[in-house]
Amino acid sequence: MNDIQLLINDQAVPAAGGATFERNNPVTKAVATRAAAATVQDANQAVEAAAAAFPAWSALGPGERRAKLLRAADLLAARAQDFANTMTEETGSTAPWGFFNVHLASNMLREAAALTTQVSGEVLPSDKPGTLALAVRQPVGVVVGIAPWNAPVILGVRAVATPLACGNTVVLKASEMCPRTHMMIGEVLVEAGLGKGVVNVITNAPSDAPQVVEALIAHRAVRRVNFTGSTRVGRIIAETAARYLKPVLLELGGKAPFVVLDDANVEHAVNAAIFGAFMNQGQICMSTERIVVDTAVADEFVKQLAARAQALPYGEPTRNDVALGSVVDQGTIDRVMALIEDAVNKGAKVVAGGKAEGTIMAATVVDGVTPEMRIYAEESFGPVVSVVRASGVDELVRIANDTEYGLTSAVFGHDVTRALEVAKRIDSGICHINGPTVHDEAHIPFGGTKASGYGRFGGQAGIHEFTELRQITIEQGSQHYPF
Repeated sequence: MNDIQLLINDQAVPAAGGATFERNNPVTKAVATRAAAATVQDANQAVEAAAAAFPAWSALGPGERRAKLLRAADLLAARAQDFANTMTEETGSTAPWGFFNVHLASNMLREAAALTTQVSGEVLPSDKPGTLALAVRQPVGVVVGIAPWNAPVILGVRAVATPLACGNTVVLKASEMCPRTHMMIGEVLVEAGLGKGVVNVITNAPSDAPQVVEALIAHRAVRRVNFTGSTRVGRIIAETAARYLKPVLLELGGKAPFVVLDDANVEHAVNAAIFGAFMNQGQICMSTERIVVDTAVADEFVKQLAARAQALPYGEPTRNDVALGSVVDQGTIDRVMALIEDAVNKGAKVVAGGKAEGTIMAATVVDGVTPEMRIYAEESFGPVVSVVRASGVDELVRIANDTEYGLTSAVFGHDVTRALEVAKRIDSGICHINGPTVHDEAHIPFGGTKASGYGRFGGQAGIHEFTELRQITIEQGSQHYPF
């Protein structure tokens, strides 16, 4: 068990009043982390520290900011084992998932470093004689990032990397499920020498989240908010930000459809579906949740999918021979099992898995899912995937779009031109042809439609989100005015 404090102005400080909360290991139930429980006062102090640091950080040349972010990337990569161990203790994830988190997050820092020289503008024509008109992107001030537990290093770094590259200072609100993992990100950035108050991290007890988050959003110095998490909480964040007229980037839930056309290579499709459905026990916003397969290949596809799922080893996440470790808490198991039971009672069939011991569950495939079943529409966010059978492209597309979510999707088919036309018809922010729904790269725009949120992380899209586009004109002094 590790005790952690808040990170404000580069100092580890207790919460006002000294309150703490505990995060338990989901498998052993032992206390994994005891963390400071921030108050509204602490939230305000973190924002004020970031605001005080903004003038100096934003004035740094792009080369200096780039060097500091590159140093942070190297320091993060060097602590891969520590991050993986902490993730296992706090969330029950396997070591490979932890190492992948560090790998992608360090690349995100390197990509952010490359963006420092891409915060640009343009010269625009003006009808006013003697006038030079400019459109200039500038850092906005303090950015609040609110990150989740499921890919904690990736999403914690993503919440702050591009804002920092653009010249903003940040406050990272850690997830209550992995406070130590998120605090370690702050420690890495401080060690990289960004500067006093440039990065601040606060942790809070679950019961205090509403007032702490509102305080962060409401503070006058906060100019942008980004949130990754559930659609339910995302709506609250959006409503709160709207009251204070604060722009917000939301990356929320998903129910990713995986469309298998009648000419698909079944083996290749099964390989991608297994990865997309069961990586990190299905606890990824991009996870494959619904496989919409043409009846022409459905029997063979389900046969191969079930066999592969049955063969996936699962167990204690500390073991080296398991593909699936623990989910984040018992509530996840209870929810997933209830969805499966409802589907079976309404005519679906479990063709693989369907059993759990504590928070460890086998890879599960449910065939014959129909719209009246809860699992058809509700995000499961666990180690279960549904199979929906249909005939013809139009019906496959209709079912793929029959969801409130629109984050990511996939289409498998031999005729790539035909598959591309199908991909264009799917209402999602992301679609992969002949690839899994789980795919992200640091420089590619990432975000969803509908109830999966709005705004985009990644590359130039991220610069757009975390800068202000200003009009600046330079005029000759001897202008003519009507009076």
